Amino acid sequence: MDMKLNSLINKIGKRTGLFVGMFILVLSVGTGCFKHPIDEDGLLITERSECYVGSFEIYATDLQTARAGVAPVIDTVACTISVVLKYGTDLKNLWPNFGLVTDAKLEPKVTGWEDFSDLANPRKWTVISGNRKIRKTYTVTVRVQQQ
Repeated sequence: MDMKLNSLINKIGKRTGLFVGMFILVLSVGTGCFKHPIDEDGLLITERSECYVGSFEIYATDLQTARAGVAPVIDTVACTISVVLKYGTDLKNLWPNFGLVTDAKLEPKVTGWEDFSDLANPRKWTVISGNRKIRKTYTVTVRVQQQ
């Protein structure tokens, strides 16, 4: 009889321990969300105020770089990105890829092929800091390499 009682106590103890562990996990995850709320895109709003583009790439429809071999020029003070594209690049179907500082987000989102064919009117994207308080609009200028 004592063995059965000990076995029952052990089972109850293991289940209680599991329950307490799960409760602590849920509690710690839940309180993290209150410390850092979530924005309308489902991203955490953090305390980071940094707001810049650290890298940039632009892809053609074959998913290869459309750049003419020269790295894009990113000016984080003037908020500009200049890139030279290969001769013959289809400017109506390019996919820009922004490397942002940690916790920042881009507006509008890049969700598909973008049209850069109007060279007189460069495209613009806004980088928003992790704390969502700082916004910097970057102008992306493309130029096609001469033949």
